[in-house]
Order: sequence, then structure tokens, then C-alpha cells
Amino acid sequence: MEGIRILLAEDDENLGSLLKEYLVAKKYNTDWYPNGEIAYKNFVKRHYDLCILDIMMPVKDGITVAKEIRMTNAEIPIIFLTAKSLKEDVLEGFKAGADDYIAKPFSMEELLYRIEAILRRTNKQGQFNTQKEFTVGKYHFDTEKQLLKLGDKIQKLTTKETDLLKLLCLNKNSVLERNFALKAIWIDDNYFNARSMDVYIAKLRKYLKDDPSVEIINIHGKGFKLLG
Repeated sequence: MEGIRILLAEDDENLGSLLKEYLVAKKYNTDWYPNGEIAYKNFVKRHYDLCILDIMMPVKDGITVAKEIRMTNAEIPIIFLTAKSLKEDVLEGFKAGADDYIAKPFSMEELLYRIEAILRRTNKQGQFNTQKEFTVGKYHFDTEKQLLKLGDKIQKLTTKETDLLKLLCLNKNSVLERNFALKAIWIDDNYFNARSMDVYIAKLRKYLKDDPSVEIINIHGKGFKLLG
């Protein structure tokens, strides 16, 4: 896609050069860096639309880089590349701010699909209802600015937090089915994405805790319900 700039951090020289060549051939402007420290130094100097980070890198690992990126940019999509498949490692990645995760070995086509899916979500190309503002108890939720306000307190939301809270608002006082939310936001309802959604639900509960009339409850075997 013309104009989209991708930061790629991968210490494997063969894979890194291959990925860059493939993404450039698909019209993505791609900068490849061999370790996390160099990648982060360039991230703060340049504009990027998406980051692809290998978890296991020398000097600075992908989890650390993701946390540092999130401190300066809460919205930019992050995809992790990793040979690690332990559930704990995947959850740690999502907690660090990842939007998606792909395990090695993977096909170039699968990576491209995930990149395109994330860009569709972040560009807000009509996947959800066009309503942009909601009232949740005493909170004001602005989906376009990705802000949740309660009086003078303002919480900046990530793209995924915004999309998930918007779905909950659109289904307020009704059940938001778990599989529907996973496919709408994460594209795939697999185990790792389901665990990721649980992390984001916990974050939203934390953001909404200052109004006791607002609650996100679990509906066993079905999904979630936003009350307020």
C-alpha cells in the first residue's frame, strides 16, 4: 500500500532481508533494523504506520521495544514475530501492547494478511457503526479521538481498546458475543486472540472503575455485557 511505512526489527539477517524485500514488493515502505535498540532509536526519529518486532533479539528484545514504543505512541499497530509459542510469552506480548502475534515459521502471505487486516481496522474502513460518541454512565467516549473522559480526567485509548469499547457501547445492556468481537476486531477467534481480548477487557474495567454504575460483566459461555 503506497504511503504506508513499516518498521521491521529482526536479528536474523536472512529473514530480515527477505521480509523487507517482500514487503517492498507489495508497495510497503519498509525499514529493517537488526536489533531492538537501533529500531527504537529510528522509531523516535521517523514516522511509521506499523511495527513488526521479533521478540528474541540481541541488545534489546521485542517486548522491551514494544513497551518503549507504547510510552510514546499508544496507537501504532505492533505485530510480534516469535519462535516462542508458550501461552505466557504470548500474553506478555499482548500486555506489552501488541496488536497481533505470528509464530515462526510462517508464510509471507499470512503476514501480509495480518498487516492488511490491522490497517483496515486502524483506518476504520466502515467495519463498525458510524456513531462516534457515546455516554457510558458519567463517562464521555469519543471514538474518533480515542478518548474516555470523566470530568477533568482523560484516558487516551489504543485503537484496539477503542474498537472493543465501541462494540460494547453499541451492544450496551445486551450481550456482546465473544466470537463476534474476536472476529470483528482480531479477525480470528483462536486461543491467543481470546486471551488477548481478556487482557483488553481487564484494561477497560480499570478505566471505567471510577463510576460504580458502569460495569463490564462476563456472561458465561457467551461473552460480555456493558452495564451503565
